[in-house]
Amino acid sequence: MSNETEEQMDASSSESDDNDMDEGNEDNAEEGPKTYLPGNPLKEDEQLVCDQSAYVMLHQAQTGAPCLSFDIITDNLGNDRNEYPMTAYLVAGTQASSAHLNNLLVIKMSNLHPTSKGEDDEVSEDDDDDDEEEEDEEKKPQMTFSFIKHQGCVNRIRATNFKNSVLAASWSELGRVDVWNITQQLQAVDDPVLLERYNLDTVTNPVKPLYSFNGHQQEGFGIDWCPTEPGVLATGDCRRDIHIWKPNQAGTWDVDQRPLVGHTSSVEDIQWSPNERNVLATCSVDKTIRIWDTRAAPHKACMLTANNAHESDINVISWNSKEPFIASGGDDGFLHIWDLRQFTTSTPVGTFKHHTAPVTSIEWHWTEPSVLASAGEDNQVALWDLAVERDDDEIIDEELKNLPPQLLFIHQGQNDIKELHWHKQIPGVIVTTAHTGFNIFKTISV
Repeated sequence: MSNETEEQMDASSSESDDNDMDEGNEDNAEEGPKTYLPGNPLKEDEQLVCDQSAYVMLHQAQTGAPCLSFDIITDNLGNDRNEYPMTAYLVAGTQASSAHLNNLLVIKMSNLHPTSKGEDDEVSEDDDDDDEEEEDEEKKPQMTFSFIKHQGCVNRIRATNFKNSVLAASWSELGRVDVWNITQQLQAVDDPVLLERYNLDTVTNPVKPLYSFNGHQQEGFGIDWCPTEPGVLATGDCRRDIHIWKPNQAGTWDVDQRPLVGHTSSVEDIQWSPNERNVLATCSVDKTIRIWDTRAAPHKACMLTANNAHESDINVISWNSKEPFIASGGDDGFLHIWDLRQFTTSTPVGTFKHHTAPVTSIEWHWTEPSVLASAGEDNQVALWDLAVERDDDEIIDEELKNLPPQLLFIHQGQNDIKELHWHKQIPGVIVTTAHTGFNIFKTISV
């Protein structure tokens, strides 16, 4: 497969509750377009433009204060959705300049159309401008959101479905972890009347969390809901401590006050096993990746350790849902692939270097076990297919020979990308967040 490199346009900001999302629509340069590789200098007469033909769908949006962590909410619109226009629901947390101005946002992105018109949608030469403007207006993507006031910046947020409700767990910079029931907020973004009433009510009656835990000694970033045991949560802090939460009959949580013992520095990310309900993986500033069994006592729970797994801080990990692999990304810009069957050798089975700055997010595709997405502080989202092998006979551009053959696609246009997630109900769709806002897109490559 050939490597695709794309540059996106800036998104414009909007402050209202019902915001338009902007599409990149720049025209290609008059001369034939050339592939741009990140890091290459541009000539004075050159500019980066987005090749819309490389995307099936591409939209951008802003929310005012940046949301540097988010999660995609599993909805009731069905799985394997391929019909347009599309709709997606997110929960995100802001990082505003003033700590008391932060919010959780429950977001509905709707009327998401593909980037190019199909044959049946082509406008004939006889159609007048009014018809074209009306059609453009009908295809304008929309974003609606409801607010929940949040104490402190949201370091990280994760959602789950539990007992016919949708819950979100948020890590605050103030060192507190809160669990919120966001079912009402989801209903509000679907109904303008409910949304107006909700916004009025929350002025005098702020939403309170279902449960709050203040037992961490410092703030943190590691947080994950267990996918195989509903309601079970793990949280890790910047001190080194990991706590396991279990739901109780009272409708709250019992948090084991005894932290899991093993890491010697900040726990940066947590991932529960997709298949084993008592097993989770963590990564740390101490350069280790650890596998835990929560059935054991906290001081004996660490079962496997990969030491010096990266040359510096390990920021993110992702557990493959189909194969016994874990992917990791660190400050060193490397992506490593770990086989759990030979984990204790501390030697990755695959290593990929493309990012030129720390890797900030990484996630396996949920049904394609060889496909992976990564993001970094180099303002790139990279799509990978680890099953691809190099075929030099197919490479025409000499510069492309320097790229890893597994690199399928490079998505750009956002500054300081923090998180990405595949949409598990809309095949091939990725949502990313950065200081410059959200992108939701689907490429021709995956």
